[in-house]
Amino acid sequence: MLNKCHPIKGFVYFREDRVKRGEEEVIEVSIRPRKGSRGICSVCGQRGPTYDTQEARAYDFVPLWGIRVFLVYALRRIDCKRCGKVKVERVPWAEGKRWTTTAYEWFLARWAKRLSWQETARVFGTSWDTVYRSVQRAVAWGLEKRSLEGITAIGVDEIAYKKGHHYLTLVYQINEGCSRLLWIGQKREEETLRGFFEWLGEKRTAALKFIASDMWEPYRTVIAEKAEHALHVLDRFHIMRNFNKALDQIRAAEAKKLEEEGYEPVLKKTRWIILKRPGRLKENQAERLADLLRYNLRTVKAYLLREEFQKFWEYISPTWAGKFLDDWCRETMRSRIEPMKKIVRSLREHRELILNWFRAESAISCGIVEGLNNKVKLNTRKSYGFRKYDTLEVALYHALGNLPEPEDTHKFC
Repeated sequence: MLNKCHPIKGFVYFREDRVKRGEEEVIEVSIRPRKGSRGICSVCGQRGPTYDTQEARAYDFVPLWGIRVFLVYALRRIDCKRCGKVKVERVPWAEGKRWTTTAYEWFLARWAKRLSWQETARVFGTSWDTVYRSVQRAVAWGLEKRSLEGITAIGVDEIAYKKGHHYLTLVYQINEGCSRLLWIGQKREEETLRGFFEWLGEKRTAALKFIASDMWEPYRTVIAEKAEHALHVLDRFHIMRNFNKALDQIRAAEAKKLEEEGYEPVLKKTRWIILKRPGRLKENQAERLADLLRYNLRTVKAYLLREEFQKFWEYISPTWAGKFLDDWCRETMRSRIEPMKKIVRSLREHRELILNWFRAESAISCGIVEGLNNKVKLNTRKSYGFRKYDTLEVALYHALGNLPEPEDTHKFC
C-alpha cells in the first residue's frame, strides 16, 4: 500500500512492525536504500559514497486506521567530494532535521483548514506546535509557488484583530471566478497600503481595472495616487453598515429617552429586528416590526429612510442613480435626525465614487470582499492561540489565500 500511495525513489520499504511506544501501540515501517544507490549530500545535492551510518531514527508519518505510523531509517553519512567533508544524506520523505515527514505535514495542514489547530492536534495525537509548523511550511510553499498574473480587480479592507486599536489592512483579489487573500499589512495607514502597491509592482498595478474599498480616507488617498487609472468603487456593504450604525445609535438614544420619560418601552429588544432586512425576519419578528411601524418615532423614520435608500442599488444607469441619490439626500436632510444627516453629508462627499458602483456594470462583486472579511473574523476567533501577528498572518493566508499545493501521488485526507 505504501509503495502505491507513497513511493520513495531510491529506497525500499522492507519491514513493518507493531511495537509499543510508552502506552501506545504504533506501526513502524523500516526503510533501506536500494542496492548500489548512493546517498545525496544534504548541502550541495551531490551524490557520494557512504562514509558510515547513523543510528536509526523514526519519522512521524500519516496515521492509518487511527494508529500512529513511523518511518524508520538509519541515515547515511556521505563522503562528499564537492564539499570536501562528510555530510548527512538528504532523504526525500522529510526536510532537514525534521522528525515529521512531508506527507504528514501536508496531511495536518489540510485538516487544519477544516478544524481549529488545537482540534487537529487533538484528533491526530500530536502537538499544537507540530500543526502550526506544518501550516507554516504549507503557506511558505504556497506563497512561493502562487501565480500573481491576471489580477484585474482587488478589494481593500481593514479588520481589528486584538483589543485596542490594532488593525490589519487586507487586500483581496476579486476577479470574476477568482477570490483570494493577496496581501496582509499591519495597521491601516497610508504607508501600509503603499507597501501593498510596492509589493505588487508597477506592471501589475497598471493591469488593475477595478478597486473596491470603504470610505477610509488613507485608502482613498493612496488609491488615487497609485492606481488613478483604475475605477475606484466604494463598497456597498460599508455604505449600508454606516446606515445600520446610525440607526442603532438613534434607537438606543430614543429607547433611553422613552424610559426616562415613563413611556411604554416599545423599542426594548428591537435592535436586531430593526437592523435586519425585512426579508430575513422570522415570522414573530416581522409581526413585532409591523407593530413598531405604527408609532411616530425617530427610529421608525430613520428605518423607513434606510429602506427607501435600498432602492438606490436597483438602478442600472449612474445618471438615474445619481438623481435618486440627490433626491433622497434632500428629503433626509429635512428629517432633522442628526445621525441620518451625517450619512447624507458622507454620501454627498463621496458621490462620484459611490456612483462608480454602476459604472463598473457589475464587473466586480464587492460582496466577495465582505464574504472574505467575515471568514477572516471567524478565523481570528477560532482557538488557534494567536499570540503573535506572524501566527495570525500564517493562519489567514492558509485559510483564505487559495494557495497551491504540490501534486502528490496520493493525498492523505
